[in-house]
Amino acid sequence: MKELKKQEIDRLVDWYRLNKRILPFRDTDDPYDVWISEIMLQQTRIEAAVSYFLRFKKEILDIDTLAGVDEDRLLRLWEGLGYYSRARNLKKCAQILKEEHQGKIPEEHDALLKLPGIGPYTAGAILAIGFGKPYPAIDGNVLRVLARYLGITEDIRSDAVRKKLEIIVSTFYKKEEINDKQYVRDLTQSFMELGAMVCIPNGKPLCMDCPLRKNCYACQNGLTDQIPYRSKPKERKIIERTLFIIRIGDKFLLTKRPKKGLLAGMYEFMGIDQMLNERDVETYLKERGLIISKIMKLPSSKHIFSHVEWHMDAYEISIADGDIPLVKEQILVSKDQLQELAIPSAFKTYIDYYALREGEHL
Repeated sequence: MKELKKQEIDRLVDWYRLNKRILPFRDTDDPYDVWISEIMLQQTRIEAAVSYFLRFKKEILDIDTLAGVDEDRLLRLWEGLGYYSRARNLKKCAQILKEEHQGKIPEEHDALLKLPGIGPYTAGAILAIGFGKPYPAIDGNVLRVLARYLGITEDIRSDAVRKKLEIIVSTFYKKEEINDKQYVRDLTQSFMELGAMVCIPNGKPLCMDCPLRKNCYACQNGLTDQIPYRSKPKERKIIERTLFIIRIGDKFLLTKRPKKGLLAGMYEFMGIDQMLNERDVETYLKERGLIISKIMKLPSSKHIFSHVEWHMDAYEISIADGDIPLVKEQILVSKDQLQELAIPSAFKTYIDYYALREGEHL
């Protein structure tokens, strides 16, 4: 089996200690900081996550506060990061920690894996960075660094490759009997930092700046453009939607999405998964008992999720006769409330549209 060598790993750790970026969730020795930041960093670049982390920590200092936070407030803090189930899982997790773990993050791998939103990587990161325990934490950056360094040519999207690398890192810890908590923290983050700053995914990696270059398989064999091998992801499904931005006087009608599925439980403008022209929109809404006094086409927009794309047309629709009966999952909000609510960034084009019309009487 391929293995890591202590002398070279020490060189990597020394490099990290000299070159690491200063980040608000780094070197705090607080597992809570590690947990929150790692959940934020899923699907989000560090540069973008820093401001969210600082704002989050300012309002939600600890597990106790998180367990009791109002969901709308939580989602508002999360707005822009996407994947809102992550935020909801944070709160669920905090509640479980209060009920079953005395309000503390457990130090056992199996216990962490039972918590909502925590998988093998996040559990490893919490243990290694938060507690200094010798557990592997293999994210995308680490996958790329180790694949190039060790010459692993299999598809790094496969669970088998990730498992292989976890075994290699675990074997290194056991073989060297490393009990230095700070060394474990620094080593774990050094792989991540190297992948983010030097062993970059696109273009040419900065091999001359890499402390592992002398024995890096990909570097020495001119294969950095071929390793790691990553199979193509499935093409995103394109969904065409028509949004109905319904106005009743100076209020906007919002509808809550179902509790499960995409953007679960969040407020949105009414819509249908179909492209409609103006006449079709009028017909669709009249069939549902809405009397339209005015209709106006708004700019089209697009939003990309991990697995689907929404291509959206939108119409501003003013409803006559002042009022309509609201069903349970609907609310009427003012323009100011439209800016304050945790509405998914998929609708940012339209939220911003009304924010820019600040001088108008809405």
